[in-house]
Amino acid sequence: MGWRRWLDPVLQVALFAGAYYAYRLVRGLVDGRASAAFDNARSLLHIEQSLGLFFEPAFQDWTERHAWLMDASNWIYVNSHFALTTAFLIWLYVKRNEAFYFVRNMFMVSMAIALVGYVVFPTAPPRFLPELGFTDSVTKAVGEGAAKGASLLYNPYAAVPSMHVAFALMIAVPAVMLVRSKAAKAFWGVYPLIVIFTVMATANHWWLDAVLGAMTAGASAWAAKAVLERARPGPWSFRGSAKAAA
Repeated sequence: MGWRRWLDPVLQVALFAGAYYAYRLVRGLVDGRASAAFDNARSLLHIEQSLGLFFEPAFQDWTERHAWLMDASNWIYVNSHFALTTAFLIWLYVKRNEAFYFVRNMFMVSMAIALVGYVVFPTAPPRFLPELGFTDSVTKAVGEGAAKGASLLYNPYAAVPSMHVAFALMIAVPAVMLVRSKAAKAFWGVYPLIVIFTVMATANHWWLDAVLGAMTAGASAWAAKAVLERARPGPWSFRGSAKAAA
């Protein structure tokens, strides 16, 4: 029916808006838990050190010695997570609608997992630990005022899992399967690696955060396939009926 066709985009926007509102509520729960967030960050640090894989300060230092690479990393970190993810989801809804609902379900599951992680294990990012050799490159790039303004929109202790990495995988893998251009396939094929590089170069995530972000994306894909697609095998499958609205 015609009214359903027009109502569906509103429903999708409402779902993502609701997820963001839940995120804001969780931020309120963890704002007073800075001490726990730093303790958890040091727990991750100790795990990395015990594995002999605490290399992030040296990695950031190497990146900073290449100014163009550091500038690119700061720009990508600030812009790609929201803008590119939103642009892809809009493209997917308009051009490959039959796959949109499966990807949307992955996002809903991943954000639910992330919200639990932020409450149970709030974690400070590496940039909050300058004594370890980290610098807050994004704040240096955009300025204190802009950084403080942006901080009102996100949870500063949401390092685990890295949703930059999770989102990158959840758009890149479907994109590789759906786009036709070889150049576009190549871009999406390397996009998650670019994001992993970026979040570490800017000291916004530990490498363990990136691993947990990838695991979040994997768990979300499994849930969308094994649970939600079975619940609605037509419209919620990756190549389900384009006519069946969620």
